[in-house]
Amino acid sequence: MTEVLLIVGILVAMFVGYNIGGATTGPAFGPAVGANVITKLMAAALMSIFFFIGAITIGPQVVDTLGTELVHDPGVFTMRSNVAVLFFIGGALFVGNYAGVPASTSMTAVGAIAALGFATGELNFAVLGEIVVWWIVAPIIGFWVAGVVGRYFYPQINAWVAIEESGSDQPMVSVNRSGLIPRLQFGENADRREITGALVVVAIGCLMAFSSGTSNIANAIAPIYGTGDVDMITLILIGSVAVTIGCFTIARRTLDTLGNDITNLPLTAAIVVAVISSGIVIGLSWIGIPASFVVIATMSIVGLGWGRATRTTKLSEAARGEETRVSVGALTAEEEGERPPKIGEEEPTDIPKASDLFNPSTTARVILMQNVVPIISTVGAFLTFRFVPIFGF
Repeated sequence: MTEVLLIVGILVAMFVGYNIGGATTGPAFGPAVGANVITKLMAAALMSIFFFIGAITIGPQVVDTLGTELVHDPGVFTMRSNVAVLFFIGGALFVGNYAGVPASTSMTAVGAIAALGFATGELNFAVLGEIVVWWIVAPIIGFWVAGVVGRYFYPQINAWVAIEESGSDQPMVSVNRSGLIPRLQFGENADRREITGALVVVAIGCLMAFSSGTSNIANAIAPIYGTGDVDMITLILIGSVAVTIGCFTIARRTLDTLGNDITNLPLTAAIVVAVISSGIVIGLSWIGIPASFVVIATMSIVGLGWGRATRTTKLSEAARGEETRVSVGALTAEEEGERPPKIGEEEPTDIPKASDLFNPSTTARVILMQNVVPIISTVGAFLTFRFVPIFGF
């Protein structure tokens, strides 16, 4: 019976990994796919490779936190409870993926495991408190770092990078397999600057995929690891294979949402947000904290727009109490490559409206689902472990 439950647990863990692949590929490569820099197929391949690298290098720290530290007694991770925990994690993420919305896999997983610990009286509130504190602090850090970049550095970065979306039906970067060794191939008439910009966008997506692997592999395998029946490396390999399947299948929906529907965020801004958010997630994963890339990235976008908008007013003017003229749609103030004006020289009329940057209906759907998915996982798991006698707690 135990072996049967172990097999079922691994299959459910793979289902979770499958949905993680669907939920995280969009945030990582949505901008590159939406700008027609690479195809969805290449995005899935790169996501799979760099997710695994992150999972095998830094991921074990987060697996230890969720699998052995979040609850006082890892003995609560029985095979039956594991199947239930992973079922709620995977089921909740599937709801988000079906809606085409990349939900927070870390919040969803921590919610289900914490619900198990709370229902059994084994929840380590100190560890949970540390995780929650970082969930609050990390987006604030992202906001302020992005705000500083937006106010003081974004126009220069924009002028330096000058990435333009491809107007061709063919992707900017593809793989030529005509020779013995596959090689990269770039769009016709692409100059060195455009090629460099395209490679930067792809490289940032790979960085985001790596950061996703460091944090999200634990969400699929931590409950199984907590039983001590399967070693860490084997579980990481199994989880990564499942993520790869999700990248090549269900991720197409979230790639459409993040790449085309939710926002017309300039690629320069997407690069800045990705670097800041990925850096924070990797840092938190290094100390064993499961982080929500989606939430950090959202606050970084807000901070970047806020910082960019405040360029219409000098600090000395604000200190004298003069009115600050801002617009929340400030990220597209310059055309790509245009010489940036100095702080205080810009007029709010030169800055587009927020509606030019975000699709309000899609944005509202994303925010709603990002909150609903973790709630489904947490509440469902708690009610199950608290009131269903079969688990014997």
